Amino acid sequence: MSCTAILVGDGAVRHLDSEEAFGYAGPGFLWTHIESESDALPIAVSRDIPDLVANALVATETRPRCDRIDEGAIVNIRGPAAVEIADSDRLVSVRIWARRGKADSVSRRPLAAMGAVKAQMEAGKILDPGDLVAAFAREISEQLDPQVAHLGDQLDDCESALEGGNKFRLRTAIARTRSEAIAFRRFVSPDRDALLTLAALDVDWLDEADRLHIREAADRFARMTEELESVRERSALLHEQLTDLRAEEVDQRSLVIAVVAFIFLPLTFITGLLGMNVEGIPYAHSHWSFWGVVLFCLAIGLGVLGWFLRKRWIRR
Repeated sequence: MSCTAILVGDGAVRHLDSEEAFGYAGPGFLWTHIESESDALPIAVSRDIPDLVANALVATETRPRCDRIDEGAIVNIRGPAAVEIADSDRLVSVRIWARRGKADSVSRRPLAAMGAVKAQMEAGKILDPGDLVAAFAREISEQLDPQVAHLGDQLDDCESALEGGNKFRLRTAIARTRSEAIAFRRFVSPDRDALLTLAALDVDWLDEADRLHIREAADRFARMTEELESVRERSALLHEQLTDLRAEEVDQRSLVIAVVAFIFLPLTFITGLLGMNVEGIPYAHSHWSFWGVVLFCLAIGLGVLGWFLRKRWIRR
């Protein structure tokens, strides 16, 4: 577990330990960030946080959300991880409890945007909770945008390969792109909703400039949501097109096989008929026995043809 507390607006920007952070009462802005997979907050921090908020900050499974609690707000947004993760949740969460003069945040895994936000805080560019949430929203949306655009580029490559005739190795690539788009969209759309809800809150620590930046980030999330939806639909269409092309390829090959079989079928019949070993067959020495076998074969063929016509496997 790591705990970082940064204070701005009260002299020089400086880092505080957890006890100093708990005892600080202003006039500056204090941000405390905890990175831990534990289900409990440090005692020095949790003493200053309501139980309802503390449970929301350390919840195991979370979705992007924004809820007002008294004069503060609990904000949960998701963004790219600092290191690649193998599970289905492609985006990791940062949970923020913001109120006048203070903000506490928790993340279970390293967030890629965290370094940039800390750098802005240490440079004195973040002066209140509104600035902090806006910085997170801006950094996360800017980092996520190229990843979403890359999914569209992957589909463009698949479409080019499909037009070029390289069809049989595309199924896995298309399925993987569609799966990634679904995994991203699961949280990108709620990110947009959470930010729009935050921008509409009537709290005194959120000024108009912060609301503008938050709405701008929400608009970027909305555009990414539309792009992910487009990627998912295009992937489904490409998959259907690939299936149709493979079915057409199989039909063409089956037609060639059927033509070859049709060519050799009469020859096979003739050689089989003329090469029969009739010794021991009743009436084998009768002068009409050969033509009797021919008529018997024709009767069987006509019977099979009639059955196909009755089942409508062959159209008249």
